[in-house]
Amino acid sequence: MSKIRKREDRVKLQRAEGGNTHHCCVPLCTAGGRFNKMLSFHCFPKDPELRAQWLMEIRRHGFTVTTSSRVCSRHFETGDIFVSSSGKRCLQPKVVPSLFHWNNFSKKTERPGVLEHRVKYETISGEIDELRLQLGSYQSTQGLQRFATSPDEIRDYTSDPAAEDAQQSVTRDHDYCSVPEPSAAAAEDLSKDVESLRKEIQELRVQREFGLQRFAGSDTDIQFYTRFPSYNHLMAFWVLIEPCIYKMIQDSRAKSAANTDEEVLTPARTQTRQLLQPVDEFFLFLVFLSVGLKERDLAHRFNIHQSTVSRIIATWTSFLATALGSQCIWLTRAEVQAYLPKEFKDFSDTQVILDCTELRCQTPSSPLLQSETYSSYKSHCTMKALVGIAPHGPVTFISDLYAGSVSDKELFKQSGIAEKLTEDMAVMVDKGFLITDCCKCKVYRPPFLSKQKKNQVKETQATVRLRVHVERVIRRIKQNKLFDGIITMSPVYNISQLFAVACMLSNYQNTALVKKQVK
Repeated sequence: MSKIRKREDRVKLQRAEGGNTHHCCVPLCTAGGRFNKMLSFHCFPKDPELRAQWLMEIRRHGFTVTTSSRVCSRHFETGDIFVSSSGKRCLQPKVVPSLFHWNNFSKKTERPGVLEHRVKYETISGEIDELRLQLGSYQSTQGLQRFATSPDEIRDYTSDPAAEDAQQSVTRDHDYCSVPEPSAAAAEDLSKDVESLRKEIQELRVQREFGLQRFAGSDTDIQFYTRFPSYNHLMAFWVLIEPCIYKMIQDSRAKSAANTDEEVLTPARTQTRQLLQPVDEFFLFLVFLSVGLKERDLAHRFNIHQSTVSRIIATWTSFLATALGSQCIWLTRAEVQAYLPKEFKDFSDTQVILDCTELRCQTPSSPLLQSETYSSYKSHCTMKALVGIAPHGPVTFISDLYAGSVSDKELFKQSGIAEKLTEDMAVMVDKGFLITDCCKCKVYRPPFLSKQKKNQVKETQATVRLRVHVERVIRRIKQNKLFDGIITMSPVYNISQLFAVACMLSNYQNTALVKKQVK
């Protein structure tokens, strides 16, 4: 019966005539291509490691592979073979023959033996040692150690004596005759230790990374880095702008990739450079504006390239100037009257309180620009802006930045605010604003001491007391450290837009515009 069965198998294999002269080199396999077109014969792979794996699977150790050596399709699974467009049967990449006579042409899941348990035990033990070393590096790598460039220094900073002793004890533990085999329960305990160490490393990674989530639990830190009073207020403002940002982020990254001849989000790029989430890009911009950190410092903190920091700042400056500027901040006469504080009952027609502010800037190289930007009041080169607030506090007018030598009256004319004022309105200004002849509305301005009459003393005191509000708002805007020192003129981003964004953001920081969104 066995001879008849073998003959039937041979007939099935040699059902079709013709074909090629290839023969399968797998032991116990008699398949040939001379009388059979149903089978395909495949060459050994060129990759040395994959070829060695083939030889191990077909049990031909020491076999010399030639150009005519073939393995037939009987020894591969159905999914390992596909038909090309030319009709040729080809193998999938990196497949290995697995069906043979000695395993009855089927894969069997064998029960792991004691040796495999030991291999798993040792693998997990090694993984634990690596995780402990990594955990030690997270805990010890701080401050100047982060920027150490010498491998010896890094080894000194991140070495863990306890981990080294544990590693040495594991290395010396090779007495397999006396040490009992590890049980499955021990391997399970080690797996739990691995998971616990991974969670701890993830928590330390979050603490080490400089991003919004690191400070989400501290409203004091949020206020320091963003000028928003709490994390909830910041997230409420984020909800307002989030629907518009993704198109902006996509266009910005596409332009950056086009300039560097790179694709936008290829796997190679994501491995070499960290792409910040949009909310972290917004946080980076707020840190730059509020704390005044340099671009190189921000690049180290956020683990990105300095040019990426410049792109993020320029992109978010333009975006926020457009998004917030599209909302009309100038209030109508009825809106101002609806929120008029009781302190203004004697000045109920006041529409806006105006004042000028100066920002110190880098001294230009041109003598002409130096003379135009030099301010005798600040004794430095400055840029000057006109800011107006409504009686109840919000910023309602922001001019562009002008040269520091321009007078308050000339700045009032060039800013364009005169066209917004009507005869039934009034403006409240400082005594240096001599704008009565160029303004068609009423002007509340304290007179000079030499020209002041006795009946004007109370009115002057009230005007000065109410004008303090605009000075407080400007002081709050200039608490952004970027405007506290000498501003470097950058060709990447617009300083005038940055100042306008800072003014408009002050309307959303701890005001009713945001409180409606906070729960």
